[in-house]
Amino acid sequence: MEYRKNIVWHHSQVSRSHRESLNGHRSVILWFTGLSGAGKSTIAHAVEAQLHQRGCSTFVLDGDNIRHGLSKDLGFEDSDRKENIRRIAEVAKLMLDAGTITLTAFISPFRLERELARRTVAEGDFIEIYCNCDLTVCEQRDVKGLYRKARLGEIAHFTGISSPYEPPENPEIVINTDQMNIEECLAHIFDRLQKMGILSPIPVLPKALKRSSTK
Repeated sequence: MEYRKNIVWHHSQVSRSHRESLNGHRSVILWFTGLSGAGKSTIAHAVEAQLHQRGCSTFVLDGDNIRHGLSKDLGFEDSDRKENIRRIAEVAKLMLDAGTITLTAFISPFRLERELARRTVAEGDFIEIYCNCDLTVCEQRDVKGLYRKARLGEIAHFTGISSPYEPPENPEIVINTDQMNIEECLAHIFDRLQKMGILSPIPVLPKALKRSSTK
C-alpha cells in the first residue's frame, strides 16, 4: 500500500533499558500455551501475583479478556485464531519495550503462529511455557461445559476435539499440570526463570536522559 511509505518508526528518548533500570528487572514475555483447562490462566495469574510481591512490573494478557475487546471481532476459525495470536504478539512486544514482564495465557494451538510470535522479539525475550495436561483431565476440569458441547457438535473449531493442538517441540519450560499442583508448578517456573537469569536485578543506569532540542 502506497501510504505505508510515509510511516516512520519514532524512537523514544526513554529506551527499554531505561525502563528496565527503573523497574529493577528485565522485561520478558512469558507465553503460556496448552489446551483449554490445562491451567494457563490460573498459573499465569499466580505467577504474576508472586512477581508483583517481588516488586516487578507485570501484566497478564488473558485469552478470554482479550476477546472482550482487542479481538472481539474474531471468531475461532483457524484464520481468526492466527490473527488473534498475531495481535497478541504485537501487543506483548510493545509491553516488552515498556519494561514490563508480560504473561500471555492463550491456547495458541499452532506451532507456526507461536514461532512467529517468538520471532517478533529478540532471542531470549520470549519464554514459552507449555502447560502439558492430558485431554481427559482437561475435560474433567471443564467447569464451563465447553468440551461436552464440542463433543455434541454444539461448538465448532474447538481445540482438542474438532481443531488440532500442536504441542511445543522445544519450550523453555514445561509444567505437567495433570501431575503437579499449583505450588509445584510455581516453584518449577520460578526456578527455571532464576536459572535463565530472567529475575536477576538490573542495575540503575548512571546517566540521566538528555533533553533533545526541537526546531
